[in-house]
Amino acid sequence: MWVCSTLWRVRTAARQWRRLLPASGCHGPAASSYSASAEPARVRALVYGHHGDPAKVVELKNLELAAVEGSDVHVKMLAAPINPSDINMIQGNYGLLPELPAVGGNEGVAQVVAVGSNVTGLKPGDWVIPANAGLGTWRTEAVFSEEALIQVPSDIPLQSAATLGVNPCTAYRMLMDFEQLQPGDSVIQNASNSGVGQAVIQIAAALGLRTINVVRDRPDIQKLSDRLKSLGAEHVITEEELRRPEMKNFFKDMPQPRLALNCVGGKSSTELLRQLARGGTMVTYGGMAKQPVIASVSLLIFKDLKLRGFWLSQWKKDHSPDQFKELILTLCDLIRRGQLTAPACSQVPLQDYQSALEASMKPFMSSKQILTM
Repeated sequence: MWVCSTLWRVRTAARQWRRLLPASGCHGPAASSYSASAEPARVRALVYGHHGDPAKVVELKNLELAAVEGSDVHVKMLAAPINPSDINMIQGNYGLLPELPAVGGNEGVAQVVAVGSNVTGLKPGDWVIPANAGLGTWRTEAVFSEEALIQVPSDIPLQSAATLGVNPCTAYRMLMDFEQLQPGDSVIQNASNSGVGQAVIQIAAALGLRTINVVRDRPDIQKLSDRLKSLGAEHVITEEELRRPEMKNFFKDMPQPRLALNCVGGKSSTELLRQLARGGTMVTYGGMAKQPVIASVSLLIFKDLKLRGFWLSQWKKDHSPDQFKELILTLCDLIRRGQLTAPACSQVPLQDYQSALEASMKPFMSSKQILTM
């Protein structure tokens, strides 16, 4: 029942957000340009008509921009990242799937160009980000409803604004919502060089928490370790090191973690569980290994460990828009204080989307691909 309700909400929102007509003669509701010209304005967008390999199904198309009506906001997209959830959505392997054809992208930052007569909270020049996922940010311009947007301050770096609405929010909520952590407590996580992982490191450091950060071994492991430590990571270890018997001596100098954050699954998640303190919690928010979480019966019984899941879209459903706005402003304060920076990024022009999509799916890719418009 929940899945059906959620899909209905996403499809309704997608129709509301998309409001774009193919420029190649497809029929649909009449729409005029927001400008004085009789010709509809053209925008470029990355569109997919069916699910599959993103490199094969995503196409750059010209679309027509709908007219700006009473509660509408015309925006120019500035930058939009390619996240794992974007890839999963295109592949058809995600909890929210917009109606097809759809514009790709769940996150990004845009600047307001014009507003409808009934819009009161936004004005031209404001920066905005999407309020919800599945709405399509990989395009040059769009007409959205005011309620689909959240204003963000324009005095933060562009890359930080473009990557604000998903990964840092996920990191902050997982650190705050599952265990009552105090300064000096420790947290262990895998996929530590991911967008969420980098945000966890920085937010945890700002909260006075100590982090144990697990990554896959790779040729440039020392370079990666140094970069994560520059963000505030206390320890960076490989998956192989986590499995060694010597790990039992690791916690002589620091407390066992009460919180583990799992984005991998499989053996990696099992090892995280082994390191948790009695009564601790492992929160799963991703499954990069595409393998199930396997929990030892003895760990569940004798250490009373808890297994939880987190999905930001569900958190938004369970909380008011004002609470999400408050979360965004909290993160913006951390950005202004220099305690939260954007993940390592590579800016790619929209027309070079193919290379960006391919790079985003390569193993050991530490640089997030950001499409610029």
